[in-house]
Amino acid sequence: MAVTTPGEHRHRLPRIRLRGRAQRELAAYQRSLLDTHHHEVETMYARMRTWRHDYRNHLQTMKALADQGDLDALRRYLDELDDQLTALDSPIRSGNAMADAILSSKMALAQSQGIDVRVDAHIPVRLRVGELDLCAVIGNLFDNAIEATRPLPDGERLIRVYMDMKGTQLYISFTNTTASAKLGGIRGRFASTKRGAGHGFGLLSVDRIVEAAGGYLSRNSEDGAFTTEILLPQE
Repeated sequence: MAVTTPGEHRHRLPRIRLRGRAQRELAAYQRSLLDTHHHEVETMYARMRTWRHDYRNHLQTMKALADQGDLDALRRYLDELDDQLTALDSPIRSGNAMADAILSSKMALAQSQGIDVRVDAHIPVRLRVGELDLCAVIGNLFDNAIEATRPLPDGERLIRVYMDMKGTQLYISFTNTTASAKLGGIRGRFASTKRGAGHGFGLLSVDRIVEAAGGYLSRNSEDGAFTTEILLPQE
């Protein structure tokens, strides 16, 4: 699986100009996408807040069991709490709570479809791009990776995500196996393989966010794998 390094095939995005209906459709798609990602993040936070709210009740119950000397019941209660915490705990700890939530949500979605997902993410600083836009980039890239990987047979579905600082910029790399040897390009940008509502807008949304942040973006399709690499400057 060939993956370009940050310095290879890197280019500043060409300025994207849309007019009329295309501009309105893209704006509507972006709003819908942000609403979806925001809902995913809020759902995860709501579950965590609910558990924290019940924390005192859990303590009182355990104290009561301890006072009664019912150690077996106390152990069972602790095991149940441990299971709940494991389910709530995000498998990703990048340093950015919203990025963790969207990565965890998309990771769970991909795994439910039999896709092997490997994520190594570290975001230790604030970025020039807003958190919702960062989540839109991550969500779009993940959605496209899932869509491209899904048709492959079991054992060949793989998505790799890497995020870390390169100097003063956040380097983002999404690589996925794909059934297509080469994906078609449009004006230097790869075309989405998806059909229907939102066709092509996911990639275009990523392009516009990266462009607005003054970042860099590279896409490469080679040896049955598709890679997107992005550099985003810190705040």
